[in-house]
Amino acid sequence: MDHLQSMKVFVRVADLGSFARAAGAMDISNAVATRHIADLEGRLGTRLLNRTTRSLSLTESGQVYLERARQILDELEDVEQMVVARNHEPVGSLRIVAPVVFGLHNLAPVLQTYTERYPKVVPDVTLVDRQVDLVEEGFDVGIVIARQMRSASIVTRRLTTGCLTVCATPGYLEKHGVPTRPEDLSEHPSLSLPSEYFGDERVFTGPEGEVRVRPTNVIVANNTEMLRQFALLGMGIAILPSYLIGNDTTRGKLVRLLSDYQLPQVEINVAYPSRRHLPAKVRTFIDHLVEHFSQTPNHQLGEQWVKDGFVKPGAPAIDERDSEPLVAHAAYAEAEGGARFEADVSSADDNKVAGKAAKSRSRAMPAMPSPF
Repeated sequence: MDHLQSMKVFVRVADLGSFARAAGAMDISNAVATRHIADLEGRLGTRLLNRTTRSLSLTESGQVYLERARQILDELEDVEQMVVARNHEPVGSLRIVAPVVFGLHNLAPVLQTYTERYPKVVPDVTLVDRQVDLVEEGFDVGIVIARQMRSASIVTRRLTTGCLTVCATPGYLEKHGVPTRPEDLSEHPSLSLPSEYFGDERVFTGPEGEVRVRPTNVIVANNTEMLRQFALLGMGIAILPSYLIGNDTTRGKLVRLLSDYQLPQVEINVAYPSRRHLPAKVRTFIDHLVEHFSQTPNHQLGEQWVKDGFVKPGAPAIDERDSEPLVAHAAYAEAEGGARFEADVSSADDNKVAGKAAKSRSRAMPAMPSPF
């Protein structure tokens, strides 16, 4: 069998701690993965893995071989990426993972202008409602939330700030009056997220400082798209992400309230595995994302849907020295059809045996959803 491919299979099996998971990640059958390892052990004349029906572990020889094999494969990948980068032509499939609501309301304009500029790149977009590992699942780029970062070897760059906006329909305001201070919200029916997201109070910052308000909930839902639908029906006042209601406020379906007061904000970043030589398709897309959102004020996010055209952003070079090595365990809730997104973007150190430890760390990650 192909010696190089056998090395790749061995490294993936060791990293994931499972033949089945490695086979799935590499799009091969479990039997083929097993034959690759058997062929490798036969070639070397030693056992690399200890196998039982319930567990898989590296032998001492396996640990030594894994470390060297990983270095060889990393160097080979670097050489190939360097050659591609020298061609200055982004090509191939670009796998992107993003939160459902944010993706539905904001990614289409970015991808339109990017594919016009780089027609040989084919974006492969995944909007999900589950935990995602960038490295394990082969994603090139993910969109994550800064406040839920965990330290690991993931590089991030800031995209924009998610703003929470108090809003209601014109019909509701005409019937029930317009709140002018946060304290007025207690007199109105509130469409709210569960208390585990922001507690029982809403904390505003305004001209007189911090103001805390306990809303009078008439409906509670863990899905901001559902809360948006309730708000559009005139059922009460909601606090929703600006990127979710940009289209509604532009068309006058919803009215922004309490403009002199601010709620806590959340920084939204792009994340990608840290490597010495980024593929051209990844580098150009990250630059494109950053430039696009720098030209779109956060209060206008989501309003691209009603614009006649899109600005074609430029593409400045990435300076990875300004990025922090982080892992983003991000949870973004809500979909157009009510789905919830939780992204656990994680990566083991490229020069460290992950094995069962990485698997255990993944299980230990909290799965707290977020409305963003």
